[in-house]
Amino acid sequence: MKITNNLNITNAMKVYKKTIKNEVGKVGSTNQPLDQLQLSTRAKEFQVAISAFKNLPDVREAKVNEIKAKLEQSSYNVSGQEIAESIIKGIFVNKEV
Repeated sequence: MKITNNLNITNAMKVYKKTIKNEVGKVGSTNQPLDQLQLSTRAKEFQVAISAFKNLPDVREAKVNEIKAKLEQSSYNVSGQEIAESIIKGIFVNKEV
Protein backbone atom coordinates (compact mmCIF):
# COMPACT_ATOMS: atom_id res chain seq x y z
CA MET A 1 0.00 0.00 0.00
CA LYS A 2 1.39 3.36 -0.98
CA ILE A 3 0.92 6.10 1.52
CA THR A 4 2.37 8.87 -0.65
CA ASN A 5 -0.87 9.24 -2.58
CA ASN A 6 -2.88 9.84 0.58
CA LEU A 7 -3.99 13.48 0.63
CA ASN A 8 -3.86 13.78 4.43
CA ILE A 9 -0.26 12.55 4.56
CA THR A 10 0.76 14.84 1.71
CA ASN A 11 -0.74 17.87 3.48
CA ALA A 12 0.90 16.91 6.78
CA MET A 13 4.28 16.63 5.06
CA LYS A 14 3.85 20.09 3.50
CA VAL A 15 3.21 21.62 6.93
CA TYR A 16 6.17 19.72 8.37
CA LYS A 17 8.49 20.95 5.61
CA LYS A 18 7.37 24.57 6.13
CA THR A 19 8.05 24.28 9.87
CA ILE A 20 11.53 22.91 9.28
CA LYS A 21 12.37 25.69 6.78
CA ASN A 22 11.17 28.37 9.18
CA GLU A 23 13.15 26.98 12.11
CA VAL A 24 16.34 26.61 10.10
CA GLY A 25 16.04 30.03 8.53
CA LYS A 26 15.42 31.88 11.81
CA VAL A 27 18.30 33.89 13.13
CA GLY A 28 17.45 35.71 16.27
CA SER A 29 19.49 37.54 18.80
CA THR A 30 20.29 35.50 21.85
CA ASN A 31 21.98 36.42 25.05
CA GLN A 32 24.10 33.29 25.10
CA PRO A 33 27.86 33.83 25.18
CA LEU A 34 29.84 32.90 22.10
CA ASP A 35 31.89 29.72 22.11
CA GLN A 36 35.52 30.16 23.07
CA LEU A 37 38.56 27.97 22.85
CA GLN A 38 41.36 28.25 25.38
CA LEU A 39 44.58 26.30 25.05
CA SER A 40 46.59 25.42 28.10
CA THR A 41 50.24 26.36 28.38
CA ARG A 42 51.16 22.71 27.93
CA ALA A 43 49.11 22.50 24.73
CA LYS A 44 50.86 25.58 23.36
CA GLU A 45 54.25 24.07 24.20
CA PHE A 46 53.17 20.87 22.48
CA GLN A 47 52.26 22.83 19.34
CA VAL A 48 55.71 24.43 19.32
CA ALA A 49 57.35 21.02 19.75
CA ILE A 50 55.28 19.50 16.94
CA SER A 51 56.13 22.31 14.54
CA ALA A 52 59.83 21.98 15.42
CA PHE A 53 59.61 18.22 14.88
CA LYS A 54 58.01 18.70 11.47
CA ASN A 55 60.95 20.89 10.43
CA LEU A 56 63.48 18.18 11.25
CA PRO A 57 64.91 16.27 8.29
CA ASP A 58 63.80 12.65 7.91
CA VAL A 59 67.39 11.42 7.65
CA ARG A 60 70.42 12.70 9.54
CA GLU A 61 72.74 12.95 6.53
CA ALA A 62 75.88 13.64 8.58
CA LYS A 63 75.34 10.52 10.71
CA VAL A 64 74.60 8.37 7.66
CA ASN A 65 77.70 9.61 5.85
CA GLU A 66 79.86 8.97 8.94
CA ILE A 67 78.65 5.39 9.23
CA LYS A 68 79.04 4.79 5.47
CA ALA A 69 82.65 5.96 5.64
CA LYS A 70 83.38 3.69 8.60
CA LEU A 71 81.76 0.72 6.82
CA GLU A 72 83.86 1.32 3.71
CA GLN A 73 87.00 1.46 5.85
CA SER A 74 85.89 -1.62 7.84
CA SER A 75 86.25 0.35 11.04
CA TYR A 76 82.60 0.34 12.10
CA ASN A 77 82.37 -1.92 15.13
CA VAL A 78 79.31 -2.14 17.31
CA SER A 79 79.08 -4.61 20.16
CA GLY A 80 76.06 -6.81 20.71
CA GLN A 81 75.59 -5.10 24.06
CA GLU A 82 75.17 -1.70 22.37
CA ILE A 83 72.68 -3.13 19.88
CA ALA A 84 70.64 -4.75 22.66
CA GLU A 85 70.61 -1.53 24.70
CA SER A 86 69.44 0.47 21.68
CA ILE A 87 66.64 -2.01 20.98
CA ILE A 88 65.44 -1.92 24.59
CA LYS A 89 65.68 1.87 24.72
CA GLY A 90 63.59 2.06 21.53
CA ILE A 91 60.93 -0.18 23.02
CA PHE A 92 60.56 1.98 26.11
CA VAL A 93 60.53 5.22 24.13
CA ASN A 94 57.79 3.92 21.82
CA LYS A 95 55.64 2.89 24.81
CA GLU A 96 55.79 6.40 26.27
CA VAL A 97 54.66 8.02 23.04
